[in-house]
Amino acid sequence: MKWSLVPAARFAEFGAQWARLHARAGAQALLADDFVTPLLTEFASGRELLACCTQGGETVAMALLKPAGRGAWTTFQPAQAPLGLWLQLPAADTAALLRALVGELPGFALVVGLTQMDPMLMPRPADHGCIATRDYIDTARVTLAGGFEAYWIARGKNLRANLKKQRARLDKDGIVPRLEVCRAPEQVAAAVADYGRLESSGWKAGQGTAVSAANAQGRYYTAMLEAFCRRGAGSIYRYWFGQRLVAMDLCVEDGDSIVVLKTSYDESVPGNLSPTLLMREEACRQLFGQEAFSRIEFYGRVMEWHLRWTDEVRTMYHLNYYRWPALGRLHALLAARRAARPRAVPAD
Repeated sequence: MKWSLVPAARFAEFGAQWARLHARAGAQALLADDFVTPLLTEFASGRELLACCTQGGETVAMALLKPAGRGAWTTFQPAQAPLGLWLQLPAADTAALLRALVGELPGFALVVGLTQMDPMLMPRPADHGCIATRDYIDTARVTLAGGFEAYWIARGKNLRANLKKQRARLDKDGIVPRLEVCRAPEQVAAAVADYGRLESSGWKAGQGTAVSAANAQGRYYTAMLEAFCRRGAGSIYRYWFGQRLVAMDLCVEDGDSIVVLKTSYDESVPGNLSPTLLMREEACRQLFGQEAFSRIEFYGRVMEWHLRWTDEVRTMYHLNYYRWPALGRLHALLAARRAARPRAVPAD
């Protein structure tokens, strides 16, 4: 088992190798080379490394890593990446891979961290020896089985009644709602610009985190979704009240799932209407009917509205591999002491 390290700026040279491993591993769309390449283009600092592990003449693991302080490395994790950028064959021994990797990283690495791991894709190991894990977030999915009507009847009565009432209100006001799905690469730039206008009109604009056609986020989503749409694996959902765009989803797809990456809505819509929920109902009805995917993945932190749509929740995790077991125990002890330290009470 041998790891080699090169600057991540050379990722394009190894893109085909990453794509082959991604296919062999049966990995999520969020780890595909055309998802990763624009992440590096827009969000890398230049200090990242591409790590490649070979064994017996075959590639068994690859990762994008960044320095995280003295003696520490973690997977490259921009906010736009829901999963840590780590690929391995399912049969590969994760502990053995990390043991070999920590010995090769520059600066006498003491710990390497894999961030935002999905237990459905890489089962969570028990804390033992050099390995320690901790919870990241709970995330939700919807299994697309049994037909939409059975799924919808299983939802809460209040949700169904509320959305029925909203549709009756729209009908009374002469407003015709419409769901549009964009899959053509030449339509992506305009769709992302529309998304940016929706998001920039809300609370994210004040925080400077909104997508814009002119910022790094907008450039990332445009380049990535164009690439996915070129191979028939990207979709952008637009929801309209008549001629007014009121909600959008940005999505990527693989053979099993459709992943909702980003959702935005027009915050000036009256509070007695929920354009995102109305869009979600129509999109779910369509996806159940198409039978193209086995599940909808959200990958964000579980919110109250997610629990109206599903009770399928799992906990994502971070994994640390320490050069020595004692270092992991010391780290855990220090973290426990920090957590137990009383917080200062603000003065009146």
